[in-house]
Amino acid sequence: MNEPILSQIMALKNASITELKQKYSELFDGKKAPSNNKTYLWQRIAYRIQELKYGDLAEEAHNKVKEMAKEYDPINNKALRPGIVKRYRLSRDQRLPIPGTIITKEYKGITVEVKVLNKGFEYKNKAYKSLTAISKEVTGCHWNGYLFFNM
Repeated sequence: MNEPILSQIMALKNASITELKQKYSELFDGKKAPSNNKTYLWQRIAYRIQELKYGDLAEEAHNKVKEMAKEYDPINNKALRPGIVKRYRLSRDQRLPIPGTIITKEYKGITVEVKVLNKGFEYKNKAYKSLTAISKEVTGCHWNGYLFFNM
């Protein structure tokens, strides 16, 4: 481990899954790699190499990250978290992004933009109850809305 950390990390970027699993086992005291995902393993190994060199984050930093994740959750709107507004969470499909998000799809050279509403969707200033209805409007034939919009 005398070579610069960045060199070690970048050398592993193009390593095979087998090599990454072996390196993971070395760095994590013989533990088996938890995944076959190359990017995930590379990131975990890169973090571990830095952690061994410079030390882990302070407990205060870990707590601050958890606190910020609760307050500024980029994936789920605060209103969609369990215990805050239960009836709202139950009536909403969890595959959908938060209301106000614009879903974009390229279809035959046309950009389709759909706005997610609290209940339903908006496409070309018209309200729709489902993505399937919009995909049928765009294509002229039946499509599963989630598949059409790659969700």
